[in-house]
Amino acid sequence: MSLWESLRSWIGSAVFFVYYMLSTLLFGALAPLATVLLPKGLRQPVLNLHNKGLLFVFRVFCGVKIEFVGLENIDRRRAFVLVANHQSEWETYLLQVLMAPVSTVLKKELLSVPFFGWGLRMVQPIAIDRSQRTNALKQIISQGKERIEDGRSVLIFPEGTRIAPNQEQAFNKGAAMLATSAKAPILPVVHNAGYTWPGKRWRKFPGAIRVVVGPVIESDGKKTSELHDEMDAWMRAEMAKLPKGNEYIFND
Repeated sequence: MSLWESLRSWIGSAVFFVYYMLSTLLFGALAPLATVLLPKGLRQPVLNLHNKGLLFVFRVFCGVKIEFVGLENIDRRRAFVLVANHQSEWETYLLQVLMAPVSTVLKKELLSVPFFGWGLRMVQPIAIDRSQRTNALKQIISQGKERIEDGRSVLIFPEGTRIAPNQEQAFNKGAAMLATSAKAPILPVVHNAGYTWPGKRWRKFPGAIRVVVGPVIESDGKKTSELHDEMDAWMRAEMAKLPKGNEYIFND
C-alpha cells in the first residue's frame, strides 16, 4: 500500500465515520415520527436517503469504484427472496436501495440500538432470536410470506453472519424454505465488498467492489433441497470468480 493510499484510507475513513454518525443520529431521531406519519410505501424511500448518502460518501471519500454485473436480472415488478453473501455492512445498505422495498432478516438485538435500530424499524425487518433456531425459522417463513404477499422482497444472508472474503461458511436453507413456502423466486447476489469495507473494522480501504446479480431461480415445482442446491452452486461458483483485491487489509 502506497503512502498516498494509506493516507487516503485514514482520512476517508474519518470523513465517513463523521458523516455516518451524523446521518444515523438524524434519521434515527426522525424515524419514530416518520413511522407514525408516513404511509408504509414512503418509509423505505425516506430511509434510503440515509442509505444512499452513506454509499455516496463511502465511494467518493474512501476511493472505491463499484462495478455491477447482471442488473438486468432485477424485475421491480416482482417480490423476491433476495440472497447475498455477507462480508460487511456495505451490502446491507446497497441492497436496501437496489431492491426497494425490501425487508431484511436480522438479529433482534439490532432493533434495540439507539437511533440505528429506530431507523431499521421503518422498513419492517424480520427480527429473529438466533439462539432459538427452530422458532426463528418458523418466524422467517411466516413473516417472510406476509412481506412477499405485500409486495416486499425479503433479504436473507444465508451464511448467517459476516464472513471475511478469504473464508467460507455453509449456507443455511432458510431462503430456499421461504421461497418454496411462499412460491417466490430467489434472486442471488454475490460481491467482494469485504476487501474495502471489512466487517467489524472502523477503517475503510480504497479499491473496487464487484456486485454480480444472478439470474432468477424459480421455485415452482422444486423441492427445498433442490432449490437450495441450485442457489448454493451459483453463488459458490460466482464468488470464486470475484477479484481477490486489497489482501493487505488482513495483515496491517
